[in-house]
Order: sequence, then C-alpha cells, then structure tokens
Amino acid sequence: MSTWTPSPRQLEREAFRRRRAVRSTALAAVSTLLVVAVAVAVLVSSPGWPRVRQSFFDWDVAVDSLPKVAEGLWLNLRVMAVAAVVIVVVALALAIARTLRGPVFFPLRAAATAYVDTFRGLPLILVLLLVGFGLPGLRLPGVPRDAVVLGGLALVLTYSAYVAEVFRAGIESIHPSQVAAARSLGLSRGQAMRHVVLPQAVRRVVPPLLNDLVALQKDSGLISILGAIDAVRAAQIQTSAYANFTPYVVAGVLFVALTIPLTRFTDALARRSGWMGAMGAVPGGVGGLR
Repeated sequence: MSTWTPSPRQLEREAFRRRRAVRSTALAAVSTLLVVAVAVAVLVSSPGWPRVRQSFFDWDVAVDSLPKVAEGLWLNLRVMAVAAVVIVVVALALAIARTLRGPVFFPLRAAATAYVDTFRGLPLILVLLLVGFGLPGLRLPGVPRDAVVLGGLALVLTYSAYVAEVFRAGIESIHPSQVAAARSLGLSRGQAMRHVVLPQAVRRVVPPLLNDLVALQKDSGLISILGAIDAVRAAQIQTSAYANFTPYVVAGVLFVALTIPLTRFTDALARRSGWMGAMGAVPGGVGGLR
C-alpha cells in the first residue's frame, strides 16, 4: 500500500505558513519590547519617580510584609470557595423559580424577581455595610457577628442575583421542543427540568459562570471594610507599620497572580465552547458590568 506524500505545492504552502508565523511572532515580540521600553523610560524619567519607587516598590518592605499579606489572602480564598458553592445553589433556585409557569407560582416568581432586581441594583459595598453593621444591630439570637461570615453573606446575596440571571439565560436557551419530547416520554415537568434542561443549560453557561468567579475572587477583598483580616486589611496594617505603601502593591500582585490563570482558562473554555464573539468578549459575562 502506497503512503500519501504531500505535493510540492502543499509543501510550499506549509513552508510559507511557517515563515509567516515566525515573522508574526518576531514582530509581536519586537513591538511589545518597544512599548514596554518606552513605558519604563517615561516612568523612570518622571520627576517624582524616586519618591514613588521608595514609597511603593521597596523590596525589603515587600519581603517583610509578604507572609502577613499571603496569610490574609488565604482567608480570601476560603471565603471565595465557600461563597461560590452557596451562590451556585441559591442562584440555581432563583433561576428555576423565575422560569416556573402558571398563575399558582406567581408569588414565587415575583419574590425571585424582586430579589434579583434589588441586589443587582445595590452596589456590593453598600450591601456589605448594610449586612455587616445592620444584622448585628438587630441583636437577634443566632445572628452571626463574625466579620468574615457577614462579609461572605453579603457576597452571596449580591452574586446570587447575577448568577441567577446567567442560569436563567441558559435555561431559556433550551428549545421548548426538548421539554415537550421529555414529557411525551412520560417524564414530569420537574424530571424534564432535572434530566433534560438543566444539564444542557449548565454546560452552556460555564464560561460566564467562570467569569463571575473571577469577579468574586477580586471582590472577596472588600470584606476588609468590616474588619476581617484578609489580604487587603493585612496590607493596610503593614502599610501603617512601615509607613510605606509597598504592602498594597504586594496584595495587588498576589490577587493578579491568582486571577490571570483563571481568566486564561475561562477564555480558552469560551473559545472551545464557541462563546467568543467577534469582539472577543464572552456574552452573558455580567461580572464585568459591576
């Protein structure tokens, strides 16, 4: 059996593509280096650069403050992990409630709609203040007073409203004929939702859900306004101790180092799922709207 061998024209095309790819990579590298060099030159030649370098980029202060800031970041990660699980459960329940049909479910639909409208309209920092200082002020038995718990509750309240809309969009994207087909096979409406609609809807909305997870990771730093010793609060304490702003830069670098891998994974998953539009954005990613 004879093996296939590419024609001279095919080999020429492949060589041309390789040369073009190498040239494009080289041009991109050179242009990036030029832009970075110009930006660095402008920065270091500015009159206030020595003072800024001393106040924001002190290496000794960065090394000394890193353990405390990293310890605070571990708290942010734990809050994000627990809040993300609760958000998915609450948001899915809200989305299902908003998609229920029939007049008997009107109170449930109205309550879910009111919840989503309210917490999508309130700024997160305002929800943190209302929950963090309002709930303990009620002095009700069983109400938590821990700043971490209250901050996590505020994150859940706000993000559940956004994620619920993502889930609802996924549920309503499933064609009604699939529900009709499931009903014709003997499944109840609830079984059709559980076994037919929800599995497809969740797969479709994974990229925007990851986008919200990235936003949640960043916003977990806002619990510091309630007094929780997270990365931001730890950086503030270290800044006061050293009379230097470098700990804030350390906290920012740690947050970015955590966010970039998840963002790249979200982009790759979105491209593979066909979510990337002509402008390179992920439709339905409401995290960027906050």
